[in-house]
Amino acid sequence: MNIFKRARIRYLLHRHAIPHQLWLEVTEQLALLDRLSSVEKAHLRELTTLFLHEKAFSSVQGLELSLAMCLNIAVQACLPVLGLGLACLSGWAEIMVYPSAFRVIRDSMDEAGVVHHEEQALVGESWLRGPIVLSWEDIERDRARLHEGHNVIIHEIAHKLDMLNGSANGFPPLHNDMDIAQWTSSLETAYQALVKRIEHHHHAWLNEYAATSPAEFFAVMSEYFFCAPELLQAHFAEVYVQFTRYYRQNPLQRMSAKI
Repeated sequence: MNIFKRARIRYLLHRHAIPHQLWLEVTEQLALLDRLSSVEKAHLRELTTLFLHEKAFSSVQGLELSLAMCLNIAVQACLPVLGLGLACLSGWAEIMVYPSAFRVIRDSMDEAGVVHHEEQALVGESWLRGPIVLSWEDIERDRARLHEGHNVIIHEIAHKLDMLNGSANGFPPLHNDMDIAQWTSSLETAYQALVKRIEHHHHAWLNEYAATSPAEFFAVMSEYFFCAPELLQAHFAEVYVQFTRYYRQNPLQRMSAKI
């Protein structure tokens, strides 16, 4: 990082500093952050400050979006890139927040070539080079059920990371020291195992939505990695290992360090 960029970052961190009391009020309600060290929390605060400066937050359907709500979203959005850097979240600028699940209409084509218009209720959505769309009701619900491995913000951020090399396909750009064959084998094996369990009507262990596509598998497993790493490690140990290398974080190690 050159001297001018460092100077600009220092200026932004000072000019747009998050009030200390507000930071405490928001972060102390997020059990997701309890495992972080003091150094990691300090770095997360810097990333969050810059994220809030770079992104535009807008509310939909009459939702009143407070600074505390924006901070809540920003903190959780920055957690996945704690070891990657904020540059991974560049190329888009807006976060739209609905009060609750929102409805969209999708076109799908059947085997006969007939196009059907289908209405879906979503709690989150990421657009390629576009905004992230979130349901505040589900953000609040996720905060209360951390142990279940659900986090819509992390899910959509994972899609954004996946899209850094094109459309989401479960294959984000890997680091130079990562083995592409190992990544592919680990995730593909786990994905197919989950699909087969569901097809045979067996208990899926983890969220069945992960079996929708490789892209959703990556996003859902990222939720577990940060929110319930013990579940991911128990059922898909190789995926957990690959994620520690990709995200450059080890949530299970943090948990053991806190005991």
